[in-house]
Amino acid sequence: MFGLRDRIERQVHGLVGFGEGRVELDSPRGDPGLFGPGSAAWRVHADFTAMLIGGIAALFLQMLHPGALAGVWDHSDFRRDMAKRLRGTAQFISGTTFGPSTEAERLIARVRMIHDHVQGRLPDGTPYSANDPALLTFVHVAEVSSFLAAHLRYREPLMPLPEQDRYLREYAVVAERLGAEDVPKTKREVDGYLAAIRPALRVDARTREVAGALLAEPAPSALLGPLREVAMEAGIDLLPRWAARMHGLDLSEPRRLGVRAGVSGVGRVARWALRDGSAMRARRRVSA
Repeated sequence: MFGLRDRIERQVHGLVGFGEGRVELDSPRGDPGLFGPGSAAWRVHADFTAMLIGGIAALFLQMLHPGALAGVWDHSDFRRDMAKRLRGTAQFISGTTFGPSTEAERLIARVRMIHDHVQGRLPDGTPYSANDPALLTFVHVAEVSSFLAAHLRYREPLMPLPEQDRYLREYAVVAERLGAEDVPKTKREVDGYLAAIRPALRVDARTREVAGALLAEPAPSALLGPLREVAMEAGIDLLPRWAARMHGLDLSEPRRLGVRAGVSGVGRVARWALRDGSAMRARRRVSA
């Protein structure tokens, strides 16, 4: 009979697809992967709760871009399984961060192959392609800015700015290998990039439907219900205020404080329960 700790761990692993055999983390022994245990990327990506919140914020931010939204609308089954997109992102981030070098390269090549088939036209007739370097850069910036924001808020508020920049420089390698160009590599560059691209971002009926599907995605189990509720609101809270207002999801200040307190509680439970995550397996592999 599994105890509470084991049940939480198993269900969290199921939520992100950990242990499905799709990402190799255990071999070859001694391989540090693209970054290694001393990297800022390992440091930022290690905490499950912060990464879940950052991933939710990234999805809300990404769907404001017409090209990114079209890829989801035309080439995914978001109405029935928004969680599948979260699992896919989680597995890619985990494998490229913590996996051995060959696994990281395999995952990057796989995504590039998928992107070859993600293309079409926006409602106004403008062509789009997931291989567009500018679109790849936006998707990347939405992710790393959200992951870093979650890490700063919930794990390391005093992380020095040079270390934040080191994280952005490190993980930019993955974006560039996917085909992104002119990738921002410092916090200042990321902030400037987001300010510059804001006029190109939009909300329409399709945005609202995709956002609604994300908001309505049920918890995978009653046990993870509190995590789902807190993480969803925390993801909204993490958005830049202008992005939250575009979605019509801006939270009141009292609600923000309540959400942040809730994250503190569920984060402690998650860290207590998760004894065999990606970072832990990677450390065992590298030290072997």
